[in-house]
Amino acid sequence: MPKEKLTPSEKQILRELIYPESFRHIQTETALSYGAIRDDLIKLINHGFIEVYDEASPTPSPFYDSDNIEQFSYKATKSGLKQIQNYGI
Repeated sequence: MPKEKLTPSEKQILRELIYPESFRHIQTETALSYGAIRDDLIKLINHGFIEVYDEASPTPSPFYDSDNIEQFSYKATKSGLKQIQNYGI
């Protein structure tokens, strides 16, 4: 399977998600804008590179509200971690 082409900001976000992290943590650590983070998170979720966590549950949630994306936490999946390894980031 060919590697997905990740943008620099997507790589930056993936690097932060070894463990579940909040939207605020991603903003603080990457200094990216709300809109850029939101767009990248949605793309990474759709590609299966990160999973979404609801504050109320320790297991990944199959649903998230893209209009309130800052209310969830995110963690890289095995595929996402492979992307980090493949890119050497």
